Amino acid sequence: MTTAMLDEAWDLSPAVALRPEPFGAMAYHFGNRKLTFLKRMQLVEVVRGLAEHPDVRSSLQAAGVPELQWSGYVAALQGLATTDMIRPRVTSQEAVA
Repeated sequence: MTTAMLDEAWDLSPAVALRPEPFGAMAYHFGNRKLTFLKRMQLVEVVRGLAEHPDVRSSLQAAGVPELQWSGYVAALQGLATTDMIRPRVTSQEAVA
């Protein structure tokens, strides 16, 4: 598992809309037109919680994901990052630099 992501701050991409579904949610990226199905409610909670927490680890904890399952969730988040569904959070200091 790539543990570096656990300590990083991430956000849902501003071009992405999450639509609740009985199985979890659909994530649609209006820029690249990618459609992704989030098939676990806890994953939806983690993704929605990214903006509210200082790092991925905190979002996983807040969603109640057992630590033994973190590697699977990090892999799912890395997949979402690959398609720009989520992106690293830019702080105001980074935006100015």
